[in-house]
Amino acid sequence: MSTPDFTCFQCETDADGLVTATFDVPGKTMNTLTQAAIAEIEALANWLKDDEALKGCVITSGKDNGFCAGADLQEMTALLTKAQGQSEDDKREAFKLAFALNRVFRSLETCGKPVAMAINGLALGGGLEWALSCHYRVVGSSSKIQLGLPEVKVGLMPGAGGTQRLTRLVGVMAAGPLILEGKSLRPQEAQMQGVVHEVSDDPVAAAKAWIKGGGKAKNPWDEDGFRIPGGAPQGKAGQMFMVGNAMLRQKTYANYPAPIHAMAAVYEGLQLPFDRALEIESKYFVKTLATPQAQNMLRSLFLSMQDLNKGARRPKGVDKDKIESLAVIGAGFMGAGIAYVAAKAGVKVVLLDTSQDNADKGKAHSETLVGKAVSRGKMSQDKADALLANITPTTDYTALGDVDLVIEAVFESREVKEAVIKQAEAHMKPDAILASNTSTIPITELATYSGRPDQFVGIHFFSPVDKMLLVEIIRGDKTGDRAIATAMDLVMTVKKTPIVVEDARGFYANRCVLKYIEQGLSMVAEGVPPALIENAAKMAGMPVGPLALQDEVAIDLGVKILKQTADDLGNAYKPGAVDAILNGMFAQGRLGRKNGQGFYVYPKGEDKYLWDGLSDYVTGSPQSLDPQDLKDRFLYAQALEAVRSYLSEIVTDPREADVGSILGWGFAPWSGGVLSFVEMTGLEPFIARADELAQEYGDVFAVPDGLRKMAEQGERFYPLMAVA
Repeated sequence: MSTPDFTCFQCETDADGLVTATFDVPGKTMNTLTQAAIAEIEALANWLKDDEALKGCVITSGKDNGFCAGADLQEMTALLTKAQGQSEDDKREAFKLAFALNRVFRSLETCGKPVAMAINGLALGGGLEWALSCHYRVVGSSSKIQLGLPEVKVGLMPGAGGTQRLTRLVGVMAAGPLILEGKSLRPQEAQMQGVVHEVSDDPVAAAKAWIKGGGKAKNPWDEDGFRIPGGAPQGKAGQMFMVGNAMLRQKTYANYPAPIHAMAAVYEGLQLPFDRALEIESKYFVKTLATPQAQNMLRSLFLSMQDLNKGARRPKGVDKDKIESLAVIGAGFMGAGIAYVAAKAGVKVVLLDTSQDNADKGKAHSETLVGKAVSRGKMSQDKADALLANITPTTDYTALGDVDLVIEAVFESREVKEAVIKQAEAHMKPDAILASNTSTIPITELATYSGRPDQFVGIHFFSPVDKMLLVEIIRGDKTGDRAIATAMDLVMTVKKTPIVVEDARGFYANRCVLKYIEQGLSMVAEGVPPALIENAAKMAGMPVGPLALQDEVAIDLGVKILKQTADDLGNAYKPGAVDAILNGMFAQGRLGRKNGQGFYVYPKGEDKYLWDGLSDYVTGSPQSLDPQDLKDRFLYAQALEAVRSYLSEIVTDPREADVGSILGWGFAPWSGGVLSFVEMTGLEPFIARADELAQEYGDVFAVPDGLRKMAEQGERFYPLMAVA
């Protein structure tokens, strides 16, 4: 039998009848399971089954950057459409489309010839599920390789056998973190847990050796007498499901359908024959895909974020600028963090401060981070040394004369920034871009201190810089396209996600997150128990409560922002509960986490706990202690501010509003972001609930006229099916 016509595989057959199938999807930088690839996997399975001369197959990747990143989500339009349908025909068709990959992997698994997977790069989602359907798995030894099932992170669940094969392979308890939390494994971890059989510097050779040494063409669950490691649900593993379900709801507050459905698929599937179990998994996969949470998370956390990371909002017609050198003025926590991520990306960084001691302390921040990375095996010593060599701490402004871009990251003080901007421009190259990392002062106002405002831009990193993925790029009234493009080029170089926002006090993210913190502090003043405030926020889907968040941001920074805002607005500024609480705590020396005293107390070596002195700031009595009311106050206050920002064109792209809200301050990821939350609720029900909240809690919940108009005219932030 002749070799089938493949375009996604290059196949070679040796003298022993062993096929090496190299997976290399044309036109893709990363291998994904496109419809064409899936069809060819089925053709490969049939070829192995029908050609008696073939003795087995090794599958590996032809891409340098990974083995397979899973399903091609861009091609899921038909499945999404059917999953959203209400008719029985739609449901049947959705199941058929979803089951296709399970059917194809099963055909490979039962082809009668031993199939080994030589995993020479990351294998995620469907990539790992494909590997699990093979009879032997060898993974390369590189520490860069990851294996995992990250579907829950974009609102989905494994749908190509992952919930059934992995649990039968390693047991429910070991499989749980990968399936329900999306955790990934490095090669040695995967071998220790039994997910792969072998780690090798030459996985292809090792896979061939296994087949030629008598490799068996049958997986354990197809053997007679197979028993699930750790026991089946109807036996001693049943208790794990009871405990696991309680823990899952404790962590997710039932906001995320995907892990709940995955748990159900595992529980039901493990009590059934394997082929029936795969059908159960596909049923729950479709059920998950039909939820608005899955559709919104998929859109925002995969499709939209992918577009933004590729520079979707970069000005057209401006040549890409390779940022090779950068200066950061201000070696405090923010400036030091910016220097670290730039140096890690290979950019030469001048880190400048008022004293050499301060500048050296800024570089020491990077030394601490790389020291931890080396000790944990996440970075080689050579790479750590190269990163640190990229940072030059100094007090000399003449060092700015050779850099492409300068970022000022000094105190949030107009006077300090004015002096720095003028001194920096006196030494910069004529064509260099100057940026401010200010978090609240409008860029247009700061640009009045610049002699070249068209080359002045805002680049707002979030703290801690090494962990936070979002960067706001702020366009002042006179900021030119080249400044925006250069800022975006830097952000993409350091592997962050850029969003472009128009100039306004607080820009976009801070305007919204401040509404979240304000609600928390208002509740303190009202007399809502602090523990209930924090827990209600987490129940709403926020990663940390507003009081803990203010401690992380730092109370003294909050006081500085309030003072600068009050100075700028003059008589128009109306102090409230936020001012009273922050100023009062600051006067008591409570600065937040950084000095161990804030809304929480941070004992060394022990868990933090809420400060009992917060009762001193209670000035009233709570109108409601209903957790749903508290949750709505948190979510609606943020969403309404985001709507105002969108309607006033501070943020002009709903993708940026949603992705920015999740990456920038952690707005309930289950919703897909602030504007997706409004659409998920429905514009009319959202407005009705906001009106109720406004009547009880004031103008922060006032509905913009533009949103009422959108509802009246049946408009949306996203077109229908934009997710696909």
